[in-house]
Amino acid sequence: MKRIDIGLIGLGTVGSGLVRALEANGPLIRRNSGLDIRLRLVAERDWRRRRDVRVPRRLRAADARALIADPGVDIVVELIGGCGDARRYILEALRRGKHVVTANKALLAEHGREILGLAQARGLDLYYEASVCGAIPVVKALREALVSNRIRSVLGIVNGTCNYILSRMTEAGIEFDEALLEAQAMGYAEADPRLDIDGLDSAHKLAILATISSGGWVPLGAVHAEGIGGVTAVDIRYAREFDYVVKLLAIYKREGRAVEARVHPTLIPSGHLLASVGGAYNAVCVRGEPAGDIVLYGRGAGREPTSSAVLADIVDIGRNIARGCCGRVPVVAARMGRAPVRPVEEIETAYYLRFSVIDRPGVLAGITGILGRLGISIASFLQIDRRAGSVVPVVIMTHRAREKDVRRALARIDRLPFVKARTMLIRVEARI
Repeated sequence: MKRIDIGLIGLGTVGSGLVRALEANGPLIRRNSGLDIRLRLVAERDWRRRRDVRVPRRLRAADARALIADPGVDIVVELIGGCGDARRYILEALRRGKHVVTANKALLAEHGREILGLAQARGLDLYYEASVCGAIPVVKALREALVSNRIRSVLGIVNGTCNYILSRMTEAGIEFDEALLEAQAMGYAEADPRLDIDGLDSAHKLAILATISSGGWVPLGAVHAEGIGGVTAVDIRYAREFDYVVKLLAIYKREGRAVEARVHPTLIPSGHLLASVGGAYNAVCVRGEPAGDIVLYGRGAGREPTSSAVLADIVDIGRNIARGCCGRVPVVAARMGRAPVRPVEEIETAYYLRFSVIDRPGVLAGITGILGRLGISIASFLQIDRRAGSVVPVVIMTHRAREKDVRRALARIDRLPFVKARTMLIRVEARI
């Protein structure tokens, strides 16, 4: 049985989960993998704070650099997060010939080209399943199971915090602020939830998935990201009237040479594969050729799911080490250049538009006239509340239109005297 020694940097939530999983499931891992995986060293800045897991003093490294320099460490596991020290440690580990496992989505989204490129050049394994959707093996599916496919689209609910909030707004008819407070009370949202609710966490994950799917580097700056803070109970209610639900989606599409990479609230039909994904769960729909449509579903965050994914990566690399076949799965596509990403202004999709207008004659004609002059056709219209002279919501669903034209139309409409608030725009996806 091959022994694999790992050096763990960071004993936070996921790191402590990894230590516990190794202790609890060591015999199972040995039986299923034929590997004896052991902690050789652990680097942690403040041992006094780590009371939820016990690490013998003989396994405590002086610091991360000492751990990386130890010749007995086969795999360096980085679980400290951030893009400063984590980047330096991973690059140093690769330069010293160490294989690496990380869960650091921000680092890969912002510096992945440098890091993945170095691993590829050195013939080393760098695995990062836990960086996207916790225990859901979406990275492995794209890198291995679907390696023979052209990935046409990836649609994902990849942030549990936002999915919980939107689910509660849908189920209970409550507003965003109340649903956010519930999420924080349940431990699904941080005290400062901006990374999640502003869409940046999802954008990090999409940058990784888009890079794998396209075979070209998709930098974080090329991913269009919008959050869910502007979605109201009124929007949830009107979406239901049209037989849609609102989800925060990470969307990758490829048509021709250019790709789309965008994160935003999205209306999807109630019968869509993702519509029933509730609570803090994640799900990803992949359309490949020739595989067709594939759905992956599960827990996307938390100690146990994430540490499970980290441990699976360790086992994969351990098997490669045991068989002398590291680099068996390429870290990146050969000759990876930058993928051509279509600007969001150039995408075409259908739109949900909610106008806040004074209820009086001529309002609808004024709005539809501007839309028509810019080539935007109306699929359906709805106004439930009627109170003459009062401000009421009016909702229009469009056929497919170019984003640039819709934005131009709304800029004109929002200047009309009977429009009393900025128009709410939510994009619509009717298929995978």
